[in-house]
Amino acid sequence: MIEISTNKQKLDIQLIHNYLSNESYWAKGRSLETVQRSIENSLCFGVYHENRQLGFARVITDYAVFAWLLDVFILPEYQGKGYGKKLVKAIITHPDLQGLRRWGLGTDDAHELYKQFGFTSLQKPENMMEILNKTRI
Repeated sequence: MIEISTNKQKLDIQLIHNYLSNESYWAKGRSLETVQRSIENSLCFGVYHENRQLGFARVITDYAVFAWLLDVFILPEYQGKGYGKKLVKAIITHPDLQGLRRWGLGTDDAHELYKQFGFTSLQKPENMMEILNKTRI
């Protein structure tokens, strides 16, 4: 049995930083300071089994119109057991995130996971723009 919690006091910051900075494809080299600041300013979800953290995700949101899901991971030794699906379901159904007009995320390899929860490709990608600061991770 796993527990999914938004209690930031339970988060293992070192574990999160290690995974993001050393194992993820999207945040290689991310500093501990950046990880800490991102956690402070996000709605965070920790996944736990017997009080050991085995996954993480965070949401950036205004709690009214928009949410962006990011930094989602389950440690490799726990993957393939449905924990990622439980995590995404807990996020999408979280009471504070209901009624939002739009959710967003970016992924290189987990499209099928997110499609199960209603995510699709952008309907109008030509409307989307970004500033990508390559000096910051």
